[in-house]
Amino acid sequence: MNKNIGFIGCGNMASAMIKGIVKSNLINPQQIIASNPSDLKLNKIKNESGILTTNDNLEVARFSKVLFLSIKPNKYKDIVDEIKDSISEDTIIITIAAGISINRVEEYFGKKVKIVRSMPNTPALVGEGMSVLSPNELVAKEEIEEVVEIFKCFSKVEILEESYIDTVTALTGSSPAYVYMFIEALADGAVLMGLPRAKAYKMAAQAVYGSAKMVLETNKHPGELKDEVCSPGGTTIEAVYSLEKNRLRAAVIEAMEKCTDKAKKMNK
Repeated sequence: MNKNIGFIGCGNMASAMIKGIVKSNLINPQQIIASNPSDLKLNKIKNESGILTTNDNLEVARFSKVLFLSIKPNKYKDIVDEIKDSISEDTIIITIAAGISINRVEEYFGKKVKIVRSMPNTPALVGEGMSVLSPNELVAKEEIEEVVEIFKCFSKVEILEESYIDTVTALTGSSPAYVYMFIEALADGAVLMGLPRAKAYKMAAQAVYGSAKMVLETNKHPGELKDEVCSPGGTTIEAVYSLEKNRLRAAVIEAMEKCTDKAKKMNK
């Protein structure tokens, strides 16, 4: 790949993406630039990855052919107002904020712009993210392939219509928080039964990681895999019965619904 990549904003998600791109050797680190008001954050990513850094958003806009807007939703209008006259027609703009639609970004730019709305998640920090991409009609097929190549440096990738993005926000963007809560609850239960906490966290996390890998690699339905663990009259089915009585599934589904509804409200 021979396109300069820029990041306006250099928080945790941008840093994870940058590290993944550099680690993959997709492009030279000197073809990546990031801007941020904080010199502390910029110095950290520069020392860790060898990329270019600046406090000047316009410098990033002029340098980049693939430009990530890694900023908070409430900053989008101000940042776009700042850089819109410095964006070339062939620059691909990638957004990663929940609640910011392609249509709204187009309105902010006030001109034809290539936009890919994305929804990555924090496991990108360990190279195990899940990212969903929704390009607008101006992004050519080969350009979409280039963007996918970038995201594959730190995550699995799916391309979906933008109408699904709010649900994806709940399913992959926010769900790591739910999983961390589940791991914490498993560990708390083990601690209650006398297991040391450090070992409980490690064992609970590995159990969740291994279970997820089973779903991905066996292609079996999660219900089938669950049934394989549940011996008749055994310990696991007793635990499953307790979880069902306490509405585990209903609680998770309702959380998904609430998260999706919140994302839709943010879009408005």
